[in-house]
Amino acid sequence: VTAGVASWARAAAGWDAAQGLRLARFGDNMRFVAVTEGDKTEAELRFGTQVNTWGVNELAEAVHAVPSSQVDALVEEYEQTYDVVPELRSGGERHDSLRYGAAIELGLRGFLEAGGFGAFTTNFEDLGALRQLPGLAVQRLMADGYGFGAEGDWKTALLVRVANVMGAGLPGGASLMEDYTYHLVPGQEKILGAHMLEVSPSLTSRRASLEIHPLGIGGREDPVRLVFTADPGPAVVVALSDMRDRFRMVANKVTNVPLDEPMPHLPVGRALWEPAPDFATSAAAWLTAGAAHHTVMATTVGIEVFRDFAEMAGVEFLAIDEGTTLEEFQRHVRWNAAYHRLAQGI
Repeated sequence: VTAGVASWARAAAGWDAAQGLRLARFGDNMRFVAVTEGDKTEAELRFGTQVNTWGVNELAEAVHAVPSSQVDALVEEYEQTYDVVPELRSGGERHDSLRYGAAIELGLRGFLEAGGFGAFTTNFEDLGALRQLPGLAVQRLMADGYGFGAEGDWKTALLVRVANVMGAGLPGGASLMEDYTYHLVPGQEKILGAHMLEVSPSLTSRRASLEIHPLGIGGREDPVRLVFTADPGPAVVVALSDMRDRFRMVANKVTNVPLDEPMPHLPVGRALWEPAPDFATSAAAWLTAGAAHHTVMATTVGIEVFRDFAEMAGVEFLAIDEGTTLEEFQRHVRWNAAYHRLAQGI
């Protein structure tokens, strides 16, 4: 009983956070990727969340107006908090890149605080006068509880904010995530998740490395970022999709595992996991549900809390867990289609 009440209470905290949430999109969605878009009017009706857009150069103006003294203080904080590579440290040949990364964080944080925003998006195709794609700044803001979605994906930004609130005070965190590639050795199948830059360091208890590497998209300077691997343990990956007549939330129970070997050619925050009930069933069910490629990984709360949140919000919920069979899941999807259309009334 107490566990059920605790789950409900955390879901209620997430529901409260969604109500009145202000979400800032800097630029538009990634071109030719419709899954990152959705019905913003329906989002305000269903979740109580406002989704609006600001030109990225408004953010750039805030970044370029940050005083040097504030940059100095934040860079010092970086050097005390992370393992900063020598080339980024004071006197290093790339130190100016770290200072610009700090200016992005200060400008972005100030913009969000001034506007009362709890979540935001960026887009590597729309950077305006910014010299770097925001990476380090986004990672640290997510760790502080903000919601974020890459490539203009405001649905994921909303869900990251909700997940951060629902997991407040618990060890672990919540982050933007995306399937990057698959380890398909029979019987040892795993999923490697990451993103270009923006995975929250709240997923690890270890000290992250602050590094700089080239980024082959965006057409800007090499961005700074935190590099780490998520801690082993239970987690859940959740996607929010717009099905045109309703929102659908799909959640998959997973277990994060250690890397099989070092990954020096993937210098970003990343997680390696085994999905329940097994890779083949999980993948087929995910595709059956039409679930998105951007997800939220939460290592604080489990699938039950997301189920309670979906119930409060009145959105469809599909779970992929240790008891899932593909045949039963397919029937569930068909039944849901009928129920949710009838439940809306005429």
